[in-house]
Amino acid sequence: MEVENFRTRFGLNSLWMWFFLLANVILFQIFFVGHIAPYAFSIVMYAGINIILAVSLNLVNGFTGQFSMGHAGFMAVGAYTSAFLTGYFQLHLGESFSNPLISNSLFFLALVIGGLLSAGFGYIVGLPSLRLKGDYLAIVTLGFGEIIRVLILNMDFLGAARGMPGIAGLSNFAWVYGLVVITIFFISRIIQSAHGRALMAVREDEIAAQAMGINVTQTKVRAFVIGSFFAGIAGGLFAHYLSFLSPAIFDFNKSFEIIIMVVLGGMGSITGSFIAALFLTVLREALRGLQDITKVDLRMVIYSLVLILLMLTRPNGLFGKKEFFDFLPRRIRHFFGRRGPAT
Repeated sequence: MEVENFRTRFGLNSLWMWFFLLANVILFQIFFVGHIAPYAFSIVMYAGINIILAVSLNLVNGFTGQFSMGHAGFMAVGAYTSAFLTGYFQLHLGESFSNPLISNSLFFLALVIGGLLSAGFGYIVGLPSLRLKGDYLAIVTLGFGEIIRVLILNMDFLGAARGMPGIAGLSNFAWVYGLVVITIFFISRIIQSAHGRALMAVREDEIAAQAMGINVTQTKVRAFVIGSFFAGIAGGLFAHYLSFLSPAIFDFNKSFEIIIMVVLGGMGSITGSFIAALFLTVLREALRGLQDITKVDLRMVIYSLVLILLMLTRPNGLFGKKEFFDFLPRRIRHFFGRRGPAT
């Protein structure tokens, strides 16, 4: 009985599902990736990176009820940090770096360090600014993203305005979608835990949450740090797939794209962030043909129109606060270790 209670409490009954997903990612990398057209494969890769960004931002904007507009800044920190580290390793190891075991191990180390540094910046920014609310918080986080971009522009060892070329192309399908699975796993576990209940309590009513003994500022900062960490991981994957970085990539438009993904999918729905990131990434690439015809980049205009139409038809987003499992019969939810909605 004690073993069963332990397994139920910590969700071990459903861990097999996550291992199954990771195994399928590896099998897909081995048997199917080589048969996908390069252009279609690039869309798939960017979609995976955007999923990590959207899910991590949803932890802050959706589940905690804050409004951060500086996610591209944390992505930039992780991207430049991991790219600088792998470049350093490649320079000093020489031919040894071409060994897949060594290069992938160092790539993992660079991703983690980039994520941790992004989390550190998230803590530095979040601790004073998350005492603010609404528009004030949005302005502070937007300013942080611009500060990061301007700092990079003036750092010659990071390429400054010239950008950073020649980054090792270490990101592959297994890395990107393996980390998609891990990101969704950790965020969903956090939401289903006592910490997640505290996050949602702060979202619903900060005064009531504080009256119940929840440290509101600490709870906000925790969400901000975790979201920043995964944004840094996404940045590292992006850098090592594109093999080139420029400060212009991480401007306000990038943060706005991630926000649209979160709002479109539903503020408080991991499933919604997944679907919206996939949809908008494909839509963005599909619109390139229109750009070639009109000679004008209409993507942001169409994004805005999609968002307006969504707000008129589904004000809470495609999934609202629901997840994929919430649409399944109760017995199937129980089979997957889910008792019901998180909200």
